[in-house]
Amino acid sequence: MLAVVANALGGPEVLRVTELPEPEAGPGQVLVRIRAVCVHPADLAATTGQIPGGPVPPPFLPGWDIAGEVAATGPGTAEFQVGDRVAGMIPWYRTRGAPGGYAEFVAADAGWLVPLPAELDFASAATVPLNAQTAHQGLALLPTTGRLLVTGAGGGVGGFVTQLAAQRGLHVLAQAGAEDEQWVRNLGAHEFIPRSTDPATAGPVAAVFDAVPLGPAAAVEDGGVVVTTRPTPPIDPARGIRQELQLIHLDRDLLADLVAQVAAGRLRTRVAATMPLTEAADAHRRALTGGLHGKLVLTTG
Repeated sequence: MLAVVANALGGPEVLRVTELPEPEAGPGQVLVRIRAVCVHPADLAATTGQIPGGPVPPPFLPGWDIAGEVAATGPGTAEFQVGDRVAGMIPWYRTRGAPGGYAEFVAADAGWLVPLPAELDFASAATVPLNAQTAHQGLALLPTTGRLLVTGAGGGVGGFVTQLAAQRGLHVLAQAGAEDEQWVRNLGAHEFIPRSTDPATAGPVAAVFDAVPLGPAAAVEDGGVVVTTRPTPPIDPARGIRQELQLIHLDRDLLADLVAQVAAGRLRTRVAATMPLTEAADAHRRALTGGLHGKLVLTTG
């Protein structure tokens, strides 16, 4: 099978298209023919070694979120059949690239996968697991009422935060690029703040979900809450602000619900472009350049 391997630590140039043996499904596993795998900031961070737990020694395969079809099943895997459409999240924080999703096939634990409704295409499905679960789990750390500032609201995590928070009755202030104003308003944002504007002008707010992160502590009222997706400097303890770092953990039941909501149109996602798996290095370059409206997704077949 074809796979994209990081043969060293560095930028996009370290990614190499490589022929690897096709894996076999072991006990409790299914062999997934990958049709789509999402390109995440976490993949770019992995290739440069800037990830929690320290660098992964090369060679390794990037790739968290996959969608495809069951090609074979291993012993003790009765819930999936050959031909089933599935989406899932490889818990890369545990596998550390063995396996990763940048490949034509992956032997995945059944617990990493959920059924993929026919209404949802592979590329869109591959944008859901990491982003939507991070958003849902991070929101659980925030107050259930009041004004919430979401930075990076036009991005993958921020877009899901905006939708889920609005559905829960929070008053959402969404910060994003000016070109994304209509998108985030359609996601349920009550107010829009251009990315070029100091988020402190939106304050005081009860909480911030800092998905970029920008570190907008000045916007938070004393005693408020800030959730980030990356480590940030501590805020003055005298202000009594609770800082929370949201790191993803795989929750299969949650993932199944979120995928079903996207398939039913109750949650929205967007794909900026699809590119062949063999162009993964170019996809990383494009992601680093920025200016994308949606996620890049690598496809096979």
